[in-house]
Amino acid sequence: MAEKRMSRWYFGGLASCGAACCTHPLDLLKVHLQTQQEVKKRMMGMAIHVVKSDGVLALYSGLSASLCRQMSYSLTRFAIYETVRDMMGSTSQGPMPFYQKVLLGAFGGFTGGFVGTPADMVNVRMQNDMKLPPELRRNYKHAIDGLFRVFREEGLRRLYSGASMASSRGAMVTVGQLACYDQAKQLVLGTGMMGDNILTHFLSSFIAGGCATLLCQPLDVLKTRLMSSKGEYTGVRHCLQETAKLGPMAFYKGLVPAGIRLIPHTVLTFIFLEQLKQNFGIRIIS
Repeated sequence: MAEKRMSRWYFGGLASCGAACCTHPLDLLKVHLQTQQEVKKRMMGMAIHVVKSDGVLALYSGLSASLCRQMSYSLTRFAIYETVRDMMGSTSQGPMPFYQKVLLGAFGGFTGGFVGTPADMVNVRMQNDMKLPPELRRNYKHAIDGLFRVFREEGLRRLYSGASMASSRGAMVTVGQLACYDQAKQLVLGTGMMGDNILTHFLSSFIAGGCATLLCQPLDVLKTRLMSSKGEYTGVRHCLQETAKLGPMAFYKGLVPAGIRLIPHTVLTFIFLEQLKQNFGIRIIS
């Protein structure tokens, strides 16, 4: 009899939190680069500017909101994707076809993106706060304080500002990460040259991270601009028009830092997830 382990529904959220703790400075720099109206600084220049202005700990500004986002957005999308995938896999003869993985990833990511929008907005605001003049800073103490203040001062609707962009981005990044990771891992294992080990997990997640970066970058730029705005955009269409005026490459502003952040985040997430699954997953004997 062969034994295998299945992931528990909350493992994706825990793994994403672990990855976020490692990659948060890169996420912060990405937000700063995307919210520049004109390209004034590159990644290293922005990092030096942040450290000189506010100290090394400023690179972890908004970490509580980032963790809150992972426990809403990532937990939801992983729970939907892995639960349905495992359920369908147990009733079929083999793995799901790739197109079904894509559809399932898009649905899970869209739902997770909507659920995680409030925490995502507070995360963007906390990361972008240090760029503002002192009199314009929001100065949220932590994620819960930010959520409460937005609800009290701006209303429930404002908590879901940019929800369409966040949900669409969630769908794209989940297709790139989860569906592509499963497919890449299936192909790598199918060669018979590598086993189900950490090297396979690294290679598959690296491929998935690259796919996710290319798919979601234009939506990520729009989402960041909408969430960090102070009323300069009337909606998604207006934000799209204003960004388009800067040229086609404006939608890929921060692509390199986004890849530098998203690829390691994806690699760490799946390595943590596979370790959680192997050590604490549900035991299945077949």
